[in-house]
Amino acid sequence: MRRIQTWRFITLLITSLSLSPSMAHLLELPQRMKFDQQLWVRVTVFENVYRFFGSVGAMFEIGAILAAIVLTTLVRKHHSVFYWTLAGTLFLVLALVSWILFVAPMNAEFAQWLTNPVPANWTRYRNQWEYAHAINAVIKLLGLSLLVISVLIEIPRKKTVDYS
Repeated sequence: MRRIQTWRFITLLITSLSLSPSMAHLLELPQRMKFDQQLWVRVTVFENVYRFFGSVGAMFEIGAILAAIVLTTLVRKHHSVFYWTLAGTLFLVLALVSWILFVAPMNAEFAQWLTNPVPANWTRYRNQWEYAHAINAVIKLLGLSLLVISVLIEIPRKKTVDYS
């Protein structure tokens, strides 16, 4: 049982670290949507304030998925927690797929803006980038929640004493 507990800890820790940049994006969303073109493009594209989100954040995201896959394999015979763990793992994978489909293409587009004019419909790209990050935060939060539930349902309950 020690091995499963260790992998649970590792998985929950790395998943929490993966969720951190996503939550930062989500919490910044309302204010960033008020930025005009010049400020939004300068901060996001030219100054690249999210540089470490892509490198360090990616390591956390891939690490969380790999740890969750290992954990799912380890608990496969524990039917009470297997499906919760599997669901949490699938949500983490879904967040990565969502990022690949909706955020990565915008990052590639923004790279073009470094040497080309910003398109007139820049808000379309901004909106997809911002809202896709927000959705990813929610997906990861659900994944982490499912993983936490998988741990909580196995915690032994104290026997209640009937004093009547």
